[in-house]
Amino acid sequence: MSLAYAASQAGEHGADTSIGGVILHHVQDEKWLNIPIVLDLSITKHVVMMWIAAALLIGVFRWAFRTPQLVPQGAANLLEAIIVFLRDEVILPNTGEAGRRYLPYLLSVFFFILFCNLLGLIPFCATATGNVNVTAALAIMSLVMIQVGGIKAYGWKHHLQNLVPHGIPTWLLPIMIPVEIMGQFTKPFALCIRLFANMTAGHIVILSFISMIFILKTLLIAPVSVFFALFISLLELFVAFLQAYIFTMLTSLFMGMSIHPQH
Repeated sequence: MSLAYAASQAGEHGADTSIGGVILHHVQDEKWLNIPIVLDLSITKHVVMMWIAAALLIGVFRWAFRTPQLVPQGAANLLEAIIVFLRDEVILPNTGEAGRRYLPYLLSVFFFILFCNLLGLIPFCATATGNVNVTAALAIMSLVMIQVGGIKAYGWKHHLQNLVPHGIPTWLLPIMIPVEIMGQFTKPFALCIRLFANMTAGHIVILSFISMIFILKTLLIAPVSVFFALFISLLELFVAFLQAYIFTMLTSLFMGMSIHPQH
């Protein structure tokens, strides 16, 4: 139903109504929401999804922790378990005790990405993290925090000196300095592309399986298409958590490498 509706809306806005065009119409950013009443916006649907994710993030945490409890229960217990796991098993092992000051940022990144990913699994919603501009913005913030971690620990001068491994021959410096500087940018770039590609690929695969019914023009393929689409949808639920975890883990790892450079 959502595929047929997307095709009709793509046609109304002069977009390509072929199977490939409908799939791209679904995953690309636009200035309207594909809901039963088309809402024309000066902002894009992915911006709306980020606003909704941020509002849900604030609302869920305020509701879960509305009453201070010695032993959290229900949603508060679940959220605290996730936070404690990320703090003790992911962030602090990578950054050390110096990383405690960056816990609010890293935890916020995890839950924001998670909420954006999960919203993309709801019909008529969109995956903001399937937009390379969104993941690039997150990666740029990670780049800034990586440098901030090193600067706060060592100051500007020593942080820049730490970018180059100690003990290498002087004649290698003209080669190593540009390589290490490029490395500072390629790490966040990898974060950006990894999150974008994984969140976009799943949606394209699901829509491709559903599109097989229309391509082959027979309902005989429908059970197979629906089965595989459902399987990928369940896999997408796992990927939503996994990608939020990977982005947070790698960001904390890169921050730890900046705070504790190898000598």
